[in-house]
Amino acid sequence: MKNTCNMILQGYPPGACSVIMLDKSIKRACEATLRKKNGIYYRLIEAIQLSRPEDYLSIYQSGCNHRCLKCHSWSFTQYYSGEWMSTEDLALRVAEYEKIVTAWEPRERATMWHATDLCRHCGSCVIYGRRSKYCPNKLDVDEIVFSIQGWGPARNIVSFTGGDLACCAEFYAQAAEKIKDQCKKIWVLLETNGYGLTKQNLEILASGGVDSFWLDIKAYDEEVYKKLCGTTNKWILKVPELAIDMGFILEVLTLYIPNWVEEDQIVKIAELIASINPETPFTILAFFPQYKLMNVRRPKLMEMVKTYFKVKEVGLKNVKLGNISVFTKNERDLELLVSLVGLETIG
Repeated sequence: MKNTCNMILQGYPPGACSVIMLDKSIKRACEATLRKKNGIYYRLIEAIQLSRPEDYLSIYQSGCNHRCLKCHSWSFTQYYSGEWMSTEDLALRVAEYEKIVTAWEPRERATMWHATDLCRHCGSCVIYGRRSKYCPNKLDVDEIVFSIQGWGPARNIVSFTGGDLACCAEFYAQAAEKIKDQCKKIWVLLETNGYGLTKQNLEILASGGVDSFWLDIKAYDEEVYKKLCGTTNKWILKVPELAIDMGFILEVLTLYIPNWVEEDQIVKIAELIASINPETPFTILAFFPQYKLMNVRRPKLMEMVKTYFKVKEVGLKNVKLGNISVFTKNERDLELLVSLVGLETIG
């Protein structure tokens, strides 16, 4: 790999992208977890599995261009960990996955957001032979399969998740191209913080056939963002308009983190998205203590509900609440949540 950062070459500062190696030395993520040999890219991969509640094949990557205090994948994004796999290896794994797909989605549903339209992942229909009262009733029992993360369908989507090196767009473009060469109808999604999604990189990703982004906007306020992630969010806030204008499928999420990212910032992010396209799928996820924010409390049910309604007020049409088990402690809480926001709102 070349020694010059792609972001610097495009006129941007580098991200917070240090990775701790096995010998405790520190390298840039693009140097530590990405290689190119004879024109083929190789990536350090922690795991590949059918994930829930996303219901798609997730490729968990080591190394990242952010250093988030609340990262739930820190053990392999901040540290060198995994197995080297080429884009050709990845394409073959996705082709094997395609053989077990049970739910075929159109491109406009190549998102995490749409997964909960189909299944609540309880497994009741398989285990007990009856559907739960929260079941969407969209799938047959034989479309529900078990994975290491639980029950649900297998949708025709593959996602790159965990670490994020979208600043090295050529890797993802090559991977997407090879996946689509091997597969008949698989959509390629990037779960991303947006830091690497410059216009130039978006053009590269489009050329390779990347279909969609799950854009995690971690904060609206730049100072909070820097403290939380180690870098700026200046051009990340411009990504939604660029991505939509270029024909990518976009969904946006943000995390409610008490005393860090609360209603005021989430509403500002929602206003930004609504001004571009009010139909954009938007998820408000509940934070749970992790990594370096173990002492931060979880959000309360009514905090999440209030924020949901404030986001709806700015004009967004498709809004869901996620990680509901974080703020619903029992069946009574869940029933209260459903009565307040509706079953279709629960992600």
